[in-house]
Amino acid sequence: MALKIYNTMTRKKEVFVPLCEGKVGMYACGVTVYDFSHIGHARAMVVFDVIQRYLKSIGYDVTFVRNYTDIDDKIINRANEQGVAFNEISERFIKEFDDDMRALGVEMPTHTPRATHHIPEMITMVQALIKKGKAYEVDGDVYFSVGAFPEYGKLSGKNPDDLLSGARVDVDERKRSPLDFALWKKSKEGEPYWDCPWGRGRPGWHIECSAMSQKYLGETFDIHGGGMDLVFPHHENEIAQAECTTGKPFARYWMHNGFVNINHEKMSKSLKNFLTIRDVLQNYHPEVVRLFLLSNHYRSPVDFSDQNLTEAKIGLERFYALLLDLRTIKKAAKAEGGGLEAAEQAALDEVRGLPGKFTEAMDDDFNTAAALGHLYSLTRTLNGIVDRCKKDAGFTLDEAIARDAQKVFAHAGKVFGLLENPPAAYFENLKNMGSASHGISKQEIEGLIAERLLARKEKNWARSDEIRNSLAEKGVILKDSPQGTEWSFKQN
Repeated sequence: MALKIYNTMTRKKEVFVPLCEGKVGMYACGVTVYDFSHIGHARAMVVFDVIQRYLKSIGYDVTFVRNYTDIDDKIINRANEQGVAFNEISERFIKEFDDDMRALGVEMPTHTPRATHHIPEMITMVQALIKKGKAYEVDGDVYFSVGAFPEYGKLSGKNPDDLLSGARVDVDERKRSPLDFALWKKSKEGEPYWDCPWGRGRPGWHIECSAMSQKYLGETFDIHGGGMDLVFPHHENEIAQAECTTGKPFARYWMHNGFVNINHEKMSKSLKNFLTIRDVLQNYHPEVVRLFLLSNHYRSPVDFSDQNLTEAKIGLERFYALLLDLRTIKKAAKAEGGGLEAAEQAALDEVRGLPGKFTEAMDDDFNTAAALGHLYSLTRTLNGIVDRCKKDAGFTLDEAIARDAQKVFAHAGKVFGLLENPPAAYFENLKNMGSASHGISKQEIEGLIAERLLARKEKNWARSDEIRNSLAEKGVILKDSPQGTEWSFKQN
C-alpha cells in the first residue's frame, strides 16, 4: 500500500508522490513567541514531529522547516506592557518553547528560521508583487490585492463574494477592497522597524511564512502543515502571495491537525481552561502526553481531560510493563512449529505480522490511532504468554517471541517518540513524579513499607494496618506477594 495523505486543498486522500524521488520538503507553521506555549501547540508540534519521523523511517530524506514568528503585534504589545524591547520578549519565549519541545521529545527540525532574520527575502517578495500589479502601497503600508488572484479561497473553500458581505474582514477605507490584507506595515511611534522602499516598517504575518518556506524548500515544495485554525486566512494568504510571486504552485499537499478541547470545551483564556505545556508536564510524564495526543487521528479533535490522560498513562504503563517482562522473564529457545504451543505460535505470528499492520495504518494518512490499536492488541496477546510464565515455573518465554516483540516496540516507539526510556527507569521516574504530586517522597514511602514489614514480622497487625491506611490516604497502594511488597500510586 502506498502512502496516502489527506490533502486539505483537494479534500481527499491522495497517493504521496514527492517532487524529488526519495526526498521530502515539509514546512509546518511554528508559534508566535510572546507567551508560554499551550497544549494546542503541543498537538501540532507532536503531530508533525511524528510525520517527519515516519517519513524518515520509510527511507525519505526529509528537510523539515518550522519557523518562529518573532515580530508581531502580540509581541510588541507584551513588550510595551513590560517596558522592554520586543526582542527581549521573543528571545525569552523562543527559549521557553525550545525547552518545552525538548521535554516533549520533539526532535529539532532541519531549519528553524526566525522572521526577523529573513526581512530581505520578505521585502523582495513584496517588491515583486507590487511590480506585477498584485499589491499596492498606501502611505507606507503595502496591501495584497485579493481581486488580482482569481483562485483566492481554493484552500478554505471560501467564496470571496461571501466574504465581502462582512465576515472576517478588516474595515480600512484606504484599501481597495475590504479583503485585501497587509504585506508590510508602516511602523508606529516606538515600534520596531526595518528600512525599506516604502519607509520604515515591518512585515505582515502572512508574508513571513511564504518567504521563509520558499527560502529553505524552493518555490514549490511537498508538504505544508499547521493547525486547522490556520487554513483561513493564514494559509490562504500564503498561497496567494507565493503563487502570484512565482507563477508556480506553492505547496502540493496541505495538512491540518484538529483542535485540542478541554473537557469538551474549546480551550480559551476567557474560559479559564487554558493549559500550558509546562502545566501539563507537572502532572504527567511527557510520553503520556504524546500517547494521549496520538490516540486520535491527527485530523480529529482531541479532548484533554484527567480521564483521558489517565487512560493514556495506563496504556503507556502496560507497554513498559510488558517490555520489562520481556527483558527479565526466563527465556529459552524453542523450535518453531512443533516446538511451540498453539498460543505461542499465534503470538509469534502476531508479533511478526505487526510491522505490516503498523505500516498499513501509518500509510493511511498517518493513522496513529489505528497503529496504536495494533500495539495494544499485541500487548494483550503477549501478556497472556507472560502471565503463564509467571504462574508456571516449568514454562519459559520463547526467545524468538521476546526478541522480535522488542524490535517491534522499538520501531513503533522511535516513530511515535515513545518507549525511549529503559522500562525500570520509566517506572522509577513515575514514582518520583507521583511522590512530588502526592506530597510524600519515595524515601518516606519505602521507609514506611520497611516499618510495616517489621510490624508484620512481630505480628503487630494494628501497626501494619495503620501504615497501610496512612499510605492509602496519600494515594499509595501496596501489593503484597511472596517476593515482597510492591507499591504504586492510585490512578486518578
